[in-house]
Order: sequence, then C-alpha cells, then structure tokens
Amino acid sequence: MSAIPLNRANLAKLRPPIQVPAYDPATVAPGIVHLGLGGFHRAHMARYTHELMGRDPAAREWGIAGAGIQPADKRMRESLGPQDWLYTLVEREGDEEKVAVIGALTEMIYAGEDSSEVLARIAEPRIRIVSLTVTENGYCLNRATKRLDTEHRLIRQDLATPERPASAIGIIVEGFRRRKEAGLPAFTALSCDNIQHNGEVLRDAVLTLAGLRDKALAAWIEAEASFPSTMVDRITPVTTEAQVRELAEKHGLADNWPVFAEPFSQWVIEDRFPLGRPAWEAVGAQFVGDVAPYEFMKLRLLNASHLAMSGPGRLAGYTYIDETMANPLFRRYMAALMDRETEPTLAPVPGIDLADYKATLIRRFANTAIKDTVERVNTDAPLNVLVDPIRDRLKMGGGVDLLAIALAAWMRRVRGEDEQGGKIEVKHPLAELLREKATEGGPDPAPLLSIGQLFGELGQDERLVASLRKWLGSFYKVGSLKTLERAADELGF
Repeated sequence: MSAIPLNRANLAKLRPPIQVPAYDPATVAPGIVHLGLGGFHRAHMARYTHELMGRDPAAREWGIAGAGIQPADKRMRESLGPQDWLYTLVEREGDEEKVAVIGALTEMIYAGEDSSEVLARIAEPRIRIVSLTVTENGYCLNRATKRLDTEHRLIRQDLATPERPASAIGIIVEGFRRRKEAGLPAFTALSCDNIQHNGEVLRDAVLTLAGLRDKALAAWIEAEASFPSTMVDRITPVTTEAQVRELAEKHGLADNWPVFAEPFSQWVIEDRFPLGRPAWEAVGAQFVGDVAPYEFMKLRLLNASHLAMSGPGRLAGYTYIDETMANPLFRRYMAALMDRETEPTLAPVPGIDLADYKATLIRRFANTAIKDTVERVNTDAPLNVLVDPIRDRLKMGGGVDLLAIALAAWMRRVRGEDEQGGKIEVKHPLAELLREKATEGGPDPAPLLSIGQLFGELGQDERLVASLRKWLGSFYKVGSLKTLERAADELGF
C-alpha cells in the first residue's frame, strides 16, 4: 500500500501511532513571523506553539509565518507548500519514538531573493512577534567584538538598498521602519539562536544598522521595541533522505521534509512581550526575569562539549556524535572537560542540579536513535563556545589544557583534510583564510591565533599558546585518538 501524502485533507486518514493536531490547522492565523525556518525551529518553537494550540483555542492566533532567507530554503518551501505547511516531528530515544503532525505553520515565504513578501507580512498589525533562528553567522557580527560588522557584504548591501534588505538584521530594521511609518506599535524581536545574551546582541545589531540608516528610526526602536533573551535546547540533526523513506515505509506517511529530534527540549525566555505572547509556559517553557544563568550553562556545558567531541571525533574518522560517545575515552574527556574547566566558570543556576544536567548531556549525546553528525556540529557551533570559557579560565588563573585540546582539534580540522588525507569541507565565513593559516602553521598555532576577529588578545596569551602548541603538535604527530590517550594519561581522566 502506498504512503498517504501529508496534507490537511488527509489528516483524517492517519492512524496511531501518528498523532494528528487536536485542532483544525485551517483555523490558525499568523501572529508570529519567524526568520530561518529550519529543522531546529520546527522541532522547538513551532512544536511548543502546536502543543499550546491543542490545549487552548485562543493560541491559534499565534500561528507562525515562516521565512527562509538562504538559497536552500527555496526547496523547503517547495516541499512544504503541497502539504499545507504541515510536517511530521519524530522524537526518538533508543527504540522509543513519538510521531506527531505539527500544524502551527501558516505559510513559508522564500525571502532569499526578494524580501518584499516577508516585509509585507511583518507590517500587518496582527504580527506581534518576529523571531529568528539564523545561527550566529546570520547576525553579521564581527567575531571579536560580537557587534555588527558594518563592512559585512550583506550589511553594505542593506545600506545601499535599505528597503530591499538581504540580511535578517536588515529585514528586522526595515520591518520596524514600516511599522513606525504606518503608526503601528513595535513588534517583539525574539532571538532563538545559540548566542550568549542573544537578545542584547540582536538589539545592538538592529540599533547599529538602524542608526546608520536613520537616527530617528533607531531612537524609536530603542524606545518602543523589546528584545528578550532566550535559551533554547534540543538536538535536531539535519533530515536525511533515508529518514524520509523510513517514515513512509514504517508509518505509511509521505512527508517531503519531516524533522527528527531527541525527546529532550528546553526553552527559557525573558518575559518581556509588550504586545502579548503565547502562554508557552503551559507546555513546558520557562519564563524568567533573567535568562543569563541558563544560557551561560547551556553554552558552557552543552555547546562547548558538543564542539569538543565533534572536532577530534571528525579527525578520528567518526561520522556521528553517538559513535564518538561510544568510545569511553571521549566520554571521560567530556566529563573531565565539564567538571574541571567549563562548569567552574558558571555561577549557580536557579533550579538546576548541575551534576544531573551534566549526566543528562552525556546520555543525550550518546542517544543512538539521533544520528547527529559531527559535521553538523562542527559547521553550526561558533568558535566562541570554546574561546569564551578559555578567556574566563585564564582570568581565573585556571588551567585550560582540556579546552585547548578541543581548540587544537578545531585548528587541525580547518586545514581542510583529515588524518588520512581525505578532504574536509570547512563551512565558515573565513574558510579560505583559516585553511591558509592552518597550512602555514601546521603544528604551530601562531598563524591561526593571529586572526584577531576570532581570538583577539588571546592570541598573545602565552599560557594558551603553550598549551595549544603542545596539543596541536600532538594531533599532527600521532593523530586524534593517540592524543586523547596521551591527555588521559597526563591529565588523569
């Protein structure tokens, strides 16, 4: 029997264990525009919103109009359109899984070539939140200062054609301008990216670009708009064609672009929404006055550990995170990294048992049902998740050997070839410069450390330089596994 195509007309044909929306998706109206409609958003914020709509009919005024701004997003729009913007979320751990059709999306706009349609949607009075998940690269920041890079190609383009912006920051600024000119209140700009103080970073970038366009516009945004910070967490790998086929074969459901994720999900949000918001707390989100302790915990323990596993894991020949974690050497390294170097940089986190949180992270990374690739983590994780804790450890007078191992692996990987001489595709805005400096230096980290926008003053700190020289030299001489074995022996983990 052929698989049933996913769309509104076919929802009544679906049977358990597939869960269908407890509401009519046709009754959902947009109240949110989301920039960067990728897998993570569909597994996270859209899932929370969907769950709330099933409990509270009033929540259906908070539907999500998604917008893709990358060239690849055009295919997602073409895939989801025939499905009436429905998609399947599959949550897996071990042999257990939950399969649910999500109905929170009202549309997907492709803004990769022309942002006029998404700007028109943002200008509608019913839109009260504009959220985004565009990764740190999408904020067009100077990586050393973490402020808007006014020389960035997209920002220069947005300044030249401000009413036809190409960047996420440009779209938000122009969206605010149109609201101001129409006499409408400012929307809440909600960052859902893995950036420390993401609301403040977004606010600063928006005000900087707005100020370059029009001082009065910047003053209006500063006075009227809200930029709450958030902490978001759910491991969501890139969907594969094999998973699409598996969903059709196992459950009889033909979905062009499903999402697969782990069961764990966390969302901590600063409660600053002048125009109102969905009651996401009713479905598991946590609203707080200050999100900083939670985002700090996640960046230092989860994100730093993820990159620390993925760099040497890729060099050692592993494809998946769970494969890496199946090696006891990597597990012990991750536990030691958290216990000795990253957790000591944290202040107490209200309501969180850090020992339990760390143990949960190790279990999540080892989940064999979530085929999260080391390449996805290496590509998505900003280098600051390692650089920032190194900076703090040095200020504290603490050791950085374990963090330096992770950074050395990153330096070895950006050369663009693995330990067997195979090609590694380095997806980074500075990929060519990184490859050039890594090739120039080899086991000497100095050329890479000279890239000021990545390392700033750390490039001259002899404590870090000495540790990097030791471990990077080891990666080149004996490889990833032998280097971790040496570290385990010398550092006692």
